Amino acid sequence: MKNFSMDAFSLKGKVALITGASYGIGFAVATAFAGAGAKIVFNDINAELMEKGLAAYKEAGIDVKGYVCDVTDEAQVRELVAAIEKDVGIIDILVNNAGIIKRIPMLDMSAEDFRKVIDVDLNAPFIVAKAVLPGMIRKGRGKIINMCSMMSELGRETVSAYAAAKGGLKMLTRNICSEFGEHNIQCNGIGPGYIATPQTAPLREKQPDGSRHPFDSFIVAKTPAARWGTTEDLMGPAVFLASEASDFVNGHILYVDGGILAYIGKQP
Repeated sequence: MKNFSMDAFSLKGKVALITGASYGIGFAVATAFAGAGAKIVFNDINAELMEKGLAAYKEAGIDVKGYVCDVTDEAQVRELVAAIEKDVGIIDILVNNAGIIKRIPMLDMSAEDFRKVIDVDLNAPFIVAKAVLPGMIRKGRGKIINMCSMMSELGRETVSAYAAAKGGLKMLTRNICSEFGEHNIQCNGIGPGYIATPQTAPLREKQPDGSRHPFDSFIVAKTPAARWGTTEDLMGPAVFLASEASDFVNGHILYVDGGILAYIGKQP
């Protein structure tokens, strides 16, 4: 048995693509990967978001390459991966982070809106993973991390499309593990709890009378940690799943939720 070394968590020299990483969770994960030594590339859906991301990384002192790409468009994704391989190298780590949510009661939601959420949150991870897998197979290793959600396990009012997509993403994660594990490729998911990001800001807004938003109070009461998560809470788990330290962890969803999935809640 060889001695354990913290080098197992190093990402030195690895090329990491994080989709939709101009801000929020994707930006935090990219920052963590850069700190562990990875070369960072990211995309966003338009030039404005991509340029804002580049500015944020520059301010943080992180050298990155940014690309404009709609991850629901298979042809654009193929071009993206080819450009990254030419500019930086074969992708070692993929984080399927790009996503959307539409909080609409099911009876009020159009089929078009439902399809849009499925397209971004489920079809796109399939498309991007499909594009990077050949390079990983050639290298004989690779890491794919899919940003799942507690909605991979739970339902809630107004998020029928999101929950359906994230449940599907959980099973796509397990299937990629099943199909490509023999190539030394690990595919795992991270299931964030309620994280304080711009996307969840409306759920944490103070009420006109200065009280907490009812949903904010509900989440804090349901979470053993008694707080919302931060993007920094996701950094360590992401580095672990991207590193050699997790080489025998495959098809797993790591829930980073402050214990909410383990907790029935306080008695009223």
